[in-house]
Amino acid sequence: MPTCALVSFRLGLTDGVSVVAHNWQRAMTNIGFDVVTVAGEGPVDRTVSGLAMGATGENLSTLTAQLAAALADIDLVVVENLCSIPLNLTASRATASVLAGRPAVLHHHDPPWQRARFAHLTELPPRDRAWRHVTINHLTVAEMADRGFTATCIYNGFPTSSGPGDRAGIRGSLDVGADELLLAHPVRAIPRKDIPAAVRLAEQTGAIYWLWGDAEDGYDVQLEQILADTTCRVVRGAPAAHAVDLYRAADAVIFPSRWEGFGNPPIEAAIHRVPAAVGRYPVADELLGLGFRWLPTDDSGPLREVLESPHSHQLEMLLDHNRRVAVEHLSLESMEQAIRSLLDEAGWLP
Repeated sequence: MPTCALVSFRLGLTDGVSVVAHNWQRAMTNIGFDVVTVAGEGPVDRTVSGLAMGATGENLSTLTAQLAAALADIDLVVVENLCSIPLNLTASRATASVLAGRPAVLHHHDPPWQRARFAHLTELPPRDRAWRHVTINHLTVAEMADRGFTATCIYNGFPTSSGPGDRAGIRGSLDVGADELLLAHPVRAIPRKDIPAAVRLAEQTGAIYWLWGDAEDGYDVQLEQILADTTCRVVRGAPAAHAVDLYRAADAVIFPSRWEGFGNPPIEAAIHRVPAAVGRYPVADELLGLGFRWLPTDDSGPLREVLESPHSHQLEMLLDHNRRVAVEHLSLESMEQAIRSLLDEAGWLP
């Protein structure tokens, strides 16, 4: 059986890239690969510490040798964002060197020009005729074409099974009463997630603000000040549980991001039949083109109406509609078929 490696800064955690990579791992296994994970941190099969975002002290030649050894028995490599965004340029350079001329899929979540602080950098993504480039949205396909790359869009795929979830159990673990309104914000706390806008929605609807992730990218002090100043109650952290339990514990999901390469939480909310208020970041408009109907984040009125009438016929129709759209366009099965077609075109199918 041929072997595929998924390579990234970190894998097996709760960040969006890790979640998508896990779903790709499932797809590659179904297609017929033996899959191993390689990353700088996380519960992976092979740890190469110099690949981590915050890794320091590794020189390029040492890291290149370590990564070459980790990938020596691999037939196909899928690089998850490590050659897309400059969070560890030494790791990106080592990966490109090791993969030169080898079958590889460079899976791009966040190319540098989509972030203001990295827009000046032109080194990434690297180029090699042996590779295939995959993006998670059509916007990035067009932007890559402008830069001389041929790329294929494969939308993120999601498990579409659902159920009632353990609403009472999760809310109990958060000390949230059955009659209290709870707005989930399933993100890491970083500037582009627009935490202030999410907090305002909770304030304006009289709800509890539930932030799932920790602060990253030096946002700790700013986050603590925002949460200290709010008039709404704040709950932090997501218990270890299935996605359906976490989503069904919330009365709505709020997602006022200013930028996302994709935005998994609104899709997961649709699958689990939870209303979502979503900001109009560019790729959100692309996803709306699939047929989703989301509440606005710049006007709390529609969200307030939903929270006040959680069993209305109109809301039930909305939730049914969004779930149908997610199942039709963004299932694991549709993603796997797109990956299979890509590998078939490249001659890399087992």
